[in-house]
Amino acid sequence: MDRQTVDSGTEWESAVGYSRAVRAGDEVHVSGTTATDETGTLVGEGDPYAQASQALANVERALAEAGASVGDVVRTRLYVTDADEWEAVGRAHRETFGEVRPATSVVQVERLIDPDMVVEIEAVAKVG
Repeated sequence: MDRQTVDSGTEWESAVGYSRAVRAGDEVHVSGTTATDETGTLVGEGDPYAQASQALANVERALAEAGASVGDVVRTRLYVTDADEWEAVGRAHRETFGEVRPATSVVQVERLIDPDMVVEIEAVAKVG
């Protein structure tokens, strides 16, 4: 089986020893992805919709590097620090996936790795 890793270059990947995404055969698994821009700066501090939108753009970029697209996504997991913000996060998810409608979960966590982060998103895609 062929294995391809995708790295975004964030400090977390090298510190923890993981990849942004891994493609193994026809599956692509995207690690928990937050709302950082290309310089590693958090986008949308305190705004769950803005953070979800940026995180999903980062997921989409990782998928593309692994030869997949949002149309191939079959599963997402949305980690939020405040479940009451589910509608804002859900709106960003719907805008990204439209009729793809992957299986998904919304899970409230106490906090993320950076206390200013309020959303983290994972995705699994099946290509072909």
